[in-house]
Amino acid sequence: MTIYYVLSFLISFVIVYLLIPPLGKLAFRLDFVDKPRKDVERKIHREPIPLTASYAIYIGFAVPYVLFSDETLVQTIAVLAGGLLLLIIGTVDDWYKTQGKDFSALPKLIVQLSAAVLVYASGIAFTGFYNPLSGEYVLLPVWLQFILTILWIFGVTTVINFSDGMDGLAGGLSAISAGTLFIVALVKGQNTSAIMAIVLVGVAVAYLRYNKPPAKVFMGDAGATFLGFILGVIALDGAFKQATVLSLFIPILALGVPIFDNLFVVTKRFLQGKPIYQADASQAHYRLLRTGMNQKQVVAFLCLISVCFSLTSIILLLLQV
Repeated sequence: MTIYYVLSFLISFVIVYLLIPPLGKLAFRLDFVDKPRKDVERKIHREPIPLTASYAIYIGFAVPYVLFSDETLVQTIAVLAGGLLLLIIGTVDDWYKTQGKDFSALPKLIVQLSAAVLVYASGIAFTGFYNPLSGEYVLLPVWLQFILTILWIFGVTTVINFSDGMDGLAGGLSAISAGTLFIVALVKGQNTSAIMAIVLVGVAVAYLRYNKPPAKVFMGDAGATFLGFILGVIALDGAFKQATVLSLFIPILALGVPIFDNLFVVTKRFLQGKPIYQADASQAHYRLLRTGMNQKQVVAFLCLISVCFSLTSIILLLLQV
């Protein structure tokens, strides 16, 4: 089994590593680049950056996932189709950004929810948990399974996208989270979840080769929502299975930095009467940047916190609570 994990990582890494440069050149020919804008605080880069890494990321995930995953055909199609939907709507959103315009949040919301529904319909869902006192499995009502599954996938998709505001940040956080979920899957003997997680590690690490400060390429909304979507599915297909009440916190902690930061941001926007989906510079990385830290320091600091959250989740796993 170990050889499959090694091959999954290597194939995903090589595909992304080799595809990003030619896709970047294509982006310049098509003018599909993120241009600096002095009127937008979030735009902190100074040169046009290609927005095409998302396609390399999708292909880099899909190939080893199809080759080595034990997922059923229906579930494999659901995951890849859901990811493709996000890639398409994300590309539309990214294209609007290249024109200096904002794409409506409603179509993105509908597509992201549709992708989550596809996954649920395929049988990948949060169904319940073990009662630590009685040892009995608490099977949730179907309607609650549906709501919690959709909310989880949609939520993780959104928070990873929101965290993609600084060179190397979303890729770094995704790599750390995927690595943690890989360890969780190994300990639990969940092969499919482990394959998906190690593939995502390979994808994220290869992307970071080009996205570390100063970035040569961006993955845009298309890539960030795809990474978040897959991280959400990995947790449902692995860490949430056979979980007790306390061990439900394992995947939440594995994704701790983007989840807790964006819960804070969304709550703040809600209390201030601002649209929750409207992009601004209120995320932790922007707040840290305003304290005088540079980009590399901010990314390193947040990744360090993410590692601490991940280690805490692994401790919970090993304690078998």
